[in-house]
Amino acid sequence: MAIFNLKVNGENHQVDVDPDTPILWVLRDNLDLVGTKFGCGIAQCGACTIHLDGTAARSCSVPISQVGEASVTTIEGLSEKGDHPLQEAWREHDVPQCGYCQAGQIMNAASLLSKNPSPSDQEIESAMYGNLCRCTSYLKIKAAIRTAADQA
Repeated sequence: MAIFNLKVNGENHQVDVDPDTPILWVLRDNLDLVGTKFGCGIAQCGACTIHLDGTAARSCSVPISQVGEASVTTIEGLSEKGDHPLQEAWREHDVPQCGYCQAGQIMNAASLLSKNPSPSDQEIESAMYGNLCRCTSYLKIKAAIRTAADQA
């Protein structure tokens, strides 16, 4: 066990965990931030996507010991009131079906739009590749990202 100081969603936290513990489990089990979901455990599905210093990362495969000084943002920290343009576009396009993958989808899309505020359809598809949706809402997801980009 070791003590780690983290900045998550703008707040400082201290946790005492094994250095190999994935940040996913620290967020869920130690900080009670359960919006980030466990999907596959091997960084292949994207359900666990968070931001490390604004860049999308698969939290199931990032040990807390590798987070260092990076600022962590989860779906709970994307917008205090749930009114981020992507969250609004998600509602407008009625994207979620089961909803399980949606936090990871939104976090990945937010990272894309922060780096490329006006992506082409091909850039959206490339950036979102690997964020899996078992309900196959991919067309709605792309439309919502396009709407959010157009509103920016």
